[in-house]
Amino acid sequence: MRRRVAALLVGAGLCSLPAAAQQTGFSGHYLNVGTRVGASAIALGGLSDFQRFRLMWAGAVGPLFVEMGYEHTLTLRERGAAGAGLFTGVGVATGGDWLPLDGEIVSDERVSWRHRVDRSSVRADLGASADIVVGRQPVSWATTLFLTPADPFSPFDPADPFREYRAGVDAVRFRYYQGAFTSVEIVGRLAGSGDQRTVTALARAASNYRGWDIGGWVGAVHETFGAAVFASGSVGLWAVRAEGAVRDTDDGTALRAAVGADRTFSVAGRDLYVVAEYQRDGFGSATPAGLLDAAASPAFAHGEMQVLGRDVGALQLSYQVHPLASASLMALGNLRDGSVLVGPGLGWSASERASLRVGGFFGVGAEATVAETGLSLGSEYGAVPGIGFASLSVFF
Repeated sequence: MRRRVAALLVGAGLCSLPAAAQQTGFSGHYLNVGTRVGASAIALGGLSDFQRFRLMWAGAVGPLFVEMGYEHTLTLRERGAAGAGLFTGVGVATGGDWLPLDGEIVSDERVSWRHRVDRSSVRADLGASADIVVGRQPVSWATTLFLTPADPFSPFDPADPFREYRAGVDAVRFRYYQGAFTSVEIVGRLAGSGDQRTVTALARAASNYRGWDIGGWVGAVHETFGAAVFASGSVGLWAVRAEGAVRDTDDGTALRAAVGADRTFSVAGRDLYVVAEYQRDGFGSATPAGLLDAAASPAFAHGEMQVLGRDVGALQLSYQVHPLASASLMALGNLRDGSVLVGPGLGWSASERASLRVGGFFGVGAEATVAETGLSLGSEYGAVPGIGFASLSVFF
């Protein structure tokens, strides 16, 4: 049955129809990231290269609007080295694809070649104020920018510098719009593979009150109760964002919340953009001893956790050093164990369609140890080795 549904969805996007019934548009993206990872207690160092080639099509097919996205990813690495998929969205847990629309072409110690249909959705308009979307599609309910505990679908890694595309999830999505500022959504999602399947069913409402966007959602997330509220607006010259969620777990009720603020300053005639966020996550561990347990939890496997710590802060500075170049500095810190992941970067817009970026990551804090009893983490980010990368991104 799953293969039959998948075939119908793919066929809806690729079927041959008279030219008069199609309003097509093709686009694509190529990303190449070369990485040098230093040795650490948990992995060997070495060189690696990650490449992603993505082709997309979207357009009208009769009364329907179809969106397709197909990509290949290729990772080349020295034997034993950590993969170049670090911070590129490769292997980020999403809860599992239900539709069998991906596969592995080559996999060994030095080469990993995969392909995936990342978009395969059909949208039908239900009058002027409502629509329904069926298939693999991106669903983002985040309010804060980096730490997003109330986004139950496929949140980004907060340290990922490559956020061009959010991973699609297999879902049915109904949307109703009441005016320009009020909307209601209902999303049903199947996740997992084989016998390990879960259902997510959520209803979300959002509106605007005195210049603040507010709302919430409620329902089941991977078959456990969840509810959330969110708000965003401005206080003076600062944009302020907040979101919080409550979730049922085997150990009781988990509270998850994040708050952040961002603002643009003028420094030496150039723009300095500052983002600061704090997250309190009931799914996370309060001590280094529990970090590995958090990484093995159902919440982490379902892709709901972006970090492992209970209290985490994020800070990013972005400065326009030239109309075509910008410098950035990101810091992601576990406020319980004092460890910090630091990520400097420099980006250059080579043309309207191409950009270059160089950067790195390194962890500061108590390192990991390996003993007869197994791996032990001294802190969340202290075990992260030095990482340097250079990337080329091209849109066409």
